[in-house]
Amino acid sequence: MRLTNTIYKLSLIFLFACVCSISKAQEKGDVLIKNGTVLTITKGTLENTDVLIRDGKISKIGKGLKAPSGAREIDATGKYVMPGIIDAHSHIALSSINEATSPVTAEVWTGDALDPLDVSIYRALAGGVTISHALHGSANAIGGQSETIKHRYGTLDMDGLRMEGAPRTIKFALGENPTRVHGERSGIVPKTRMGVEAVFRSSFSEAKQYMEKWDTYNSAKGKKDFKGSAPEYNLRLETLADILRGNIVVHCHSYRADEIYMLMQVFKDFGIKKLVFQHVNEGFKVAPELAEFGAMASVFADWWDYKFEVYYSTAYNAAILTKNGVVTSINSDSGELIRHLYHEAAKTQKYGGLSDEEALKLITINPAKQLGIEDRVGSLEEGKDGDVAIFSAHPLSIYTVPLYTIVDGVVEFDRENDPADMRLYPDPEETIDVTLHEREDEDRCMDINDANYLLTDK
Repeated sequence: MRLTNTIYKLSLIFLFACVCSISKAQEKGDVLIKNGTVLTITKGTLENTDVLIRDGKISKIGKGLKAPSGAREIDATGKYVMPGIIDAHSHIALSSINEATSPVTAEVWTGDALDPLDVSIYRALAGGVTISHALHGSANAIGGQSETIKHRYGTLDMDGLRMEGAPRTIKFALGENPTRVHGERSGIVPKTRMGVEAVFRSSFSEAKQYMEKWDTYNSAKGKKDFKGSAPEYNLRLETLADILRGNIVVHCHSYRADEIYMLMQVFKDFGIKKLVFQHVNEGFKVAPELAEFGAMASVFADWWDYKFEVYYSTAYNAAILTKNGVVTSINSDSGELIRHLYHEAAKTQKYGGLSDEEALKLITINPAKQLGIEDRVGSLEEGKDGDVAIFSAHPLSIYTVPLYTIVDGVVEFDRENDPADMRLYPDPEETIDVTLHEREDEDRCMDINDANYLLTDK
């Protein structure tokens, strides 16, 4: 009997947790931020200005605004208000990164591996980051589809993390990672850089034939006396066909200029236009070509020399790309760097002399463009999502401290009032393996499993 009552109580607790989780996932808030220095990114800097968020959207930016009933009010006098920071390359909030069983795994999706319990989400919020791109890893020439997430920390529902309406994206990879995983370890294509190109061309050729079969069937099936049958459905080819149709943005892991140029030629041959290069350490060598193609670049501020193909780069990379007209962002690819992307962006002022506005665009509106969500986030404008970060000083100052981070009008990080331990399910008996913990927050592009993770890197 006692056991039955216990099970009954646990069921009620679980049900309550689920209800709270769903409620949290759907939560939109009302906040009035008063009297701050507002860095809009797209419409200049507004002194002593208020930002009113209602039902999760920025409803008004101006002076002397009044808080509606029930809205939280934050005094931002002497503080700086900016759009929530966006990271276009991250692997936080994921329980799996790489499906490394084939050089082409376009059928998998990181959205199936979201982990809302990952405390890294809160750590990112503590750095003013409201959105990240939960990328598949770089073990495959054509990896899995990725998910754009909002940092709604506290929900237990993985659906609560998804950014509704965000365009579909997929991860590609060039160079040492796919050749090492498949060619060197398994003896299959690709083992060389030319093999990587061959994988792209053969995959898109096959997808083109698949798409044409379906197009022929769909145009004929409604006609009188049609007696044909539908082609066999194949999720991998369907995904590749959607790339050819322009329905998916490709984000490609890349380092060397020759490989970057190669992929642009492949995409030109197949009529693919939506392309964002990740890392792009030698992007400065082909900046005019990137701009001409319309490809965008998501780079590290000053991180290279961690393996042979990355031995050569420059901290001026982001500035050179920006000055050549390439839409450029600064990313983290790390659970540690994501906490201070504002400092990473500030490095472009020392290395390249970017203006405040140009530097802040690298972590706001530019990554929003790379994810196809710039009409909703990335700047402070009326009608956009209520995603905001408030800093103690200018966000590009080495002395600044994040104070509040707001997602959809809900305060998700409050430096003054949040508890010291923000884990959702802390285990007091947890054993921490420091040999893993040391690497946990670094790049997870090559994270296949725990054993391999110790042996492989970016």
